[in-house]
Amino acid sequence: MAQQQLKRELKNRHVQLIAIGGTIGTGLFLGSGKAIALAGPSIILAYLIVGIALFFVMRALGELLLSKGGYQSFTEFATEYIGDWAGYVTGWTYWFCWIMTAMADIIAVGMYTQYWFDIPQWVPAIACLVILLGLNLLTVKLFGELEFWFALVKIFTIIALIAIGIVLLIIGFETNTGQVAVSNLWEHGGLFPNGAFGFLMAFQMVVFAFVGMELVGVSAAETANPQKNIPSAINKIPLRILLFYVGALFVILTINPWDTLSAESSPFVQVFALVGIPAAAGIINFVVLTSAASAGNSGLFSTSRMLFSLGSNGQASKKFGKLNKRSVPQNGLVFSAIVVSIGALLSYFMPEDAFEIVTTISAICFIWVWSIILISHIIYKKRHPELHATSIFKAPLTPFINYLVLAFFAFLLVIMAVSEATRTALMLTPLWFIMLFVIYRVKRK
Repeated sequence: MAQQQLKRELKNRHVQLIAIGGTIGTGLFLGSGKAIALAGPSIILAYLIVGIALFFVMRALGELLLSKGGYQSFTEFATEYIGDWAGYVTGWTYWFCWIMTAMADIIAVGMYTQYWFDIPQWVPAIACLVILLGLNLLTVKLFGELEFWFALVKIFTIIALIAIGIVLLIIGFETNTGQVAVSNLWEHGGLFPNGAFGFLMAFQMVVFAFVGMELVGVSAAETANPQKNIPSAINKIPLRILLFYVGALFVILTINPWDTLSAESSPFVQVFALVGIPAAAGIINFVVLTSAASAGNSGLFSTSRMLFSLGSNGQASKKFGKLNKRSVPQNGLVFSAIVVSIGALLSYFMPEDAFEIVTTISAICFIWVWSIILISHIIYKKRHPELHATSIFKAPLTPFINYLVLAFFAFLLVIMAVSEATRTALMLTPLWFIMLFVIYRVKRK
């Protein structure tokens, strides 16, 4: 099989850091500013809720990937348990998800660069994309190394932010917006300053902040010893959610009252500037820029591997199912990079709205992918109780938790329909699924 030509060059440290690096990106560093403006301090609760829901999605994904030992990605078990149409639609939707996400990331690269240089957003965005494409064309091991170091930078930054925040909290540091104190969480209109409506409206950006968590599943075919490394990466997710999301936002909101933060820039940069460390603010801006580049790197990796899987299974052009002499799906990489470059053009024509549009569409498409994983797991457990019984990585509380998380996802779509900011993107997204179903039916005939 063509899939077997992919080299298992990703070691445990690569898989662990890919799981972190794919998730911690633009959604947290830039998108959290918009989410805080909507929800206030209750944003911490929103991140916690979505994080818990996605942990159960990841446990279902982990059990399915290891159930037969031969799955390359979730499109294959979607095909087996739901139908050929599900594998086709999910594979192409996942590709589209990451295309949208990578667009958001390269748009963010352009936005961050303007901190230092007064140049159009699209110029650094395109430059970043070309560099990432060149590096991805070499070897999968180089991708793993890139993500390893990119992710380490993000981890050290967030840990430094938390450590500085705790020190400021202990000494009662005075900023130009008041004293650093835990009471900042409720003294500026309460935990829910914009009420339940503001809290719910923030969920779209929170969902976008978590996209990429399932990247572990896409890298399964190139992971050495997946039976050990995949469960290890998935089981550490709750700790990461508490530290990197809840911990970082708690510190930010105790240093800075939520109503003094700008929705248009990174709260991480604002906090370091606020405490009188302008050089640190520049360093943090560099960190969030590399974070966006890292997430864009993940986007190129995942889209090219998904096209490779689709091409190998006859669900896309056979050209996408071919590897170059370095065992890299070159055709898929180049095609994805060309499509992602449209995001840079989008930021040229509509710099104010581009980020919101692509993050909403991405969040909706990821909800589809996560739902397919949960539904596949429900069917797998009914069809193969013996596999579930002997699984080395059983998903907990199934199938009850699967249905509960699916209901939560449906609720998120209702919220997006109610919100004026996300309604247009929600209305446009079904066109993608209709187009896929039509193409699928034509291909079958």
